[in-house]
Amino acid sequence: MTRTARRARVAGDLLAEVVLVIGGVALLVPLVWMLSTALKGSAFVMVFPPQWIPHPLTLRPFVSAWHTMRFLRSLRNTVFLTVVNVLGVELSASMAAFAFARLHFPGRDLLFLILLSTLMLPATVLLIPTFIIFKDLGWLNTYLPLTVPSFLGGGAFNIFLMRQFFTSIDPEIFDAARVDGCGYWRMYSRILLPMASPALLIVFVFTSVGTWNDFLGPLIYLNNSKLYTLTLQLQVFVGRHVVAWNDLMAGTLMVAIIPIVLFFVAQRHFTQGVVFTGIR
Repeated sequence: MTRTARRARVAGDLLAEVVLVIGGVALLVPLVWMLSTALKGSAFVMVFPPQWIPHPLTLRPFVSAWHTMRFLRSLRNTVFLTVVNVLGVELSASMAAFAFARLHFPGRDLLFLILLSTLMLPATVLLIPTFIIFKDLGWLNTYLPLTVPSFLGGGAFNIFLMRQFFTSIDPEIFDAARVDGCGYWRMYSRILLPMASPALLIVFVFTSVGTWNDFLGPLIYLNNSKLYTLTLQLQVFVGRHVVAWNDLMAGTLMVAIIPIVLFFVAQRHFTQGVVFTGIR
């Protein structure tokens, strides 16, 4: 490599790092503003120019959000929905993906094509028909509309994601297992699932964060405040004429801290899983 080419490469790497740093700082600004607002008294929230470092600093908004949101009860409801949905999606999506990847049956490719085509349907198009179905079943104001669908396939994207991983596994492994008398269920549970941890981790992160942050589903199907999730409880700070911004920001931080921690903990494994599934 010539000196000119080496300099050009160093300059390109430096430029990329500068752009990434600027982008990272820009993405952190809303989080910093949220933290700053959550530590202010109500009289200092709308001060202009904005006071980035609160003075005086107060934790009253966090105490108010804790009690107003009934945080522990809402946290228990949210964790329950998240755990159930993760289990349902991991199980049903992996089983469907195994069928599309390793089983041979008439119309398999056509069914998979139809499955992928559902990704083009906006969720709002299915909102009213789905609501009517759950209403006729008598499932309103229960957790059933928010949990049962996760056991019925796990979503087209998750099935596609796991199928891509399953097809990358050497088929000779399954041929050897079949010769040893291993049935489809044992191949799925004893061979495939232990090898599919990167793909399962991606599905876990997507499903858990999606369920944790879901606002529309609980808003539509839940009427009993005892069943409310954390995201639904945040609306108590939004009044008809006044919004308690510092309490709202404190509550939002309390809700967001777990997904943020989850992402940083699983970041390295998540990146490896994306590479292993062939999505770049």
